[in-house]
Amino acid sequence: MTFSAVIVAAGSSTRAGPGAPKPWRSLGGRPILRWSVEALASAGAAEIVVVTASERIAGADEALAGLSGWRAVAGGATRAESVRAGLAALTCPADQPVLVHDAARPFVTVDHVEALLAALAGADGAVPVLPVADTLKRGVDTITETVSREELWRAQTPQAFRLGTLREAYAAWPADAEPTDDAAVVERVGGRVVMTPGDPMLMKLTYPEDFAMAERLQTRIVRIGQGLDAHRWGPGEAVWLCGVKIAHDAALIGHSDADAGLHALTDAILGAIGEGDIGEHFPPSDPQWKDASSDRFLSHAVGLVAAKGGRILNADVTLVCERPKIRPHRDAMRQRLAELMNLPLDRVSVKATTTEGMGFTGREEGLLAQAVVSIETPA
Repeated sequence: MTFSAVIVAAGSSTRAGPGAPKPWRSLGGRPILRWSVEALASAGAAEIVVVTASERIAGADEALAGLSGWRAVAGGATRAESVRAGLAALTCPADQPVLVHDAARPFVTVDHVEALLAALAGADGAVPVLPVADTLKRGVDTITETVSREELWRAQTPQAFRLGTLREAYAAWPADAEPTDDAAVVERVGGRVVMTPGDPMLMKLTYPEDFAMAERLQTRIVRIGQGLDAHRWGPGEAVWLCGVKIAHDAALIGHSDADAGLHALTDAILGAIGEGDIGEHFPPSDPQWKDASSDRFLSHAVGLVAAKGGRILNADVTLVCERPKIRPHRDAMRQRLAELMNLPLDRVSVKATTTEGMGFTGREEGLLAQAVVSIETPA
């Protein structure tokens, strides 16, 4: 089912202790905001609006580098104002489902989204909830009452509604009141909000100790991918290798720009995440890839990693050829690969070797490229 999403990331995070607001802090080496954007994009969100403080809109580009399908807008002084800003920025039809999510809950998954969308089919809203397990007390300093837990639930996000329903409900909400969540806004106008199973992993990061707990809860694995590509030499005046154009007395022959380095690296990434090979994604029989820049192939593979909630840790490319000499161009190649994969330079390696005149590379019939990558993804 097609849906859009609003991610609220405009709070000041005063309870979280010193440091940047919660969405911009690091969790598992990534900004907390990025976790939710990656997860909702992976779940199929057609449109994602990130609502943040106006002074942090520019910073969103850095935190979400390499991700597509999102845009940032300025929020308001309250959560309700920020949600309204996010809803106003959506361009989807009024009857399309919209998920409203707090960026401070980074562990949202595809399963959570699917359960909410299924429940919304027969309701005005859907909310993931957990039963209250602790005994509840009321009082200030001294307990004055023990409150029954019966029929009490802890509401989480994301919460699902149809765009028109939620916009109309917010329009009717009193200006002098602040709702604690979006379901309360729909409930007030008589909307039927149903419950879906909550998840302890959908914890909200509020206090300093929550961040330490979240670091311990992560379950991540490292995958290794290997890629290999070779192209014949033919007539030409330049060759593309690892995204860099090098003047030469021959060119590599291929359907695209025949950049064997980028092709091998793309295959290594696709292999690590179980997404086939470059020929499946960009078949040479398709005329649209004739003479295409191989930058596009690598960027596509990098995007697939991000959509799975993963990140590339490092990459190592080896070029096997007698000529051209790679060393004078190696730094430029590393820089270009680092840009395409959003990696620090020291996580990218480009090496070259020869076969001492042996084999097709030694006879200068062609060039061989080999690549290895390591990628961290959710287990």
